[in-house]
Amino acid sequence: MPASESGGGHDHFSSPGEETTRLRFDIAYDGTEFAGWAVQAGQRTVAGVLEEALSTVFRVPVVVRVAGRTDAGVHATGQVAHADVPVDALTHAYPRRPRPGEAEFAPLVRRLARFLPADVRVREIVRAPDGFDARFSALRRHYVYRLSTAAWGVDPFAARYVTAWPRPLDVAAMSAASARLVGLRDFAAFCRHREGATTIRDLQRLDWVRDGDRVTAFVSADAFCWNMVRSLVGAVLAVGERRRDAEWLAGLLTVTRRSSDFAAAPARGLTLVGVDYPPADQLAARNAVTRDVRNLGDGSG
Repeated sequence: MPASESGGGHDHFSSPGEETTRLRFDIAYDGTEFAGWAVQAGQRTVAGVLEEALSTVFRVPVVVRVAGRTDAGVHATGQVAHADVPVDALTHAYPRRPRPGEAEFAPLVRRLARFLPADVRVREIVRAPDGFDARFSALRRHYVYRLSTAAWGVDPFAARYVTAWPRPLDVAAMSAASARLVGLRDFAAFCRHREGATTIRDLQRLDWVRDGDRVTAFVSADAFCWNMVRSLVGAVLAVGERRRDAEWLAGLLTVTRRSSDFAAAPARGLTLVGVDYPPADQLAARNAVTRDVRNLGDGSG
């Protein structure tokens, strides 16, 4: 499940007056072998291997800022990040020009791929528009959670990305109960505690779809606090198994600390599939709104 996103600030240890270019990276990764996104001493993390590869290519230390810091075992097909790279380093990193019809940074994408492990791919690199910040400019994040209710579990080719749930689920009851959570609310019951961090979020979608043995949740919000998506899924699964009802689920919105009445769903079924951003001329305004402290009364953030 995603933690709160990493902070803003300068993305490269630049010298005073050094000219930099902000790049946007669209990233995919298999989170199985990672201890999450954020750099941690002694741990293999997505940010760690990505920053190492970028620093090797550019020959300067590069720090990457991200739209949503995913937890250990969580995957991404639509992660977005940015970094500020010195203009000189950018020029020297890929002296060859793109082939006819190629995007500007296609040679850099290919070169970076040689330095990255197979479970992380940078799919695209573009110049970020003025005011773009991968975290603070984001309007919403989209996650998908996948389960299999087949008695035999999950197909081996999907086992890293789908959670086996070999018990019956009432998807209609799950959908009806989930609708009561949508909106601008305090999700403290669904978030692991972080000192000083807000738990107020605008949950914009929590839908469930069954296709044979496959049950999929679609979850979207302006942002997610630590452990929130997996906790939402875990609580709704309790309703789907008829161990709890919709009133219990709605009542969790009145709880002021992480609830112990349910377990978070396993990480392997969760994938960050997309991040939405406003048009370029609205980025600065969005950044200002997101940086404000979120309050139930004004809905900011």
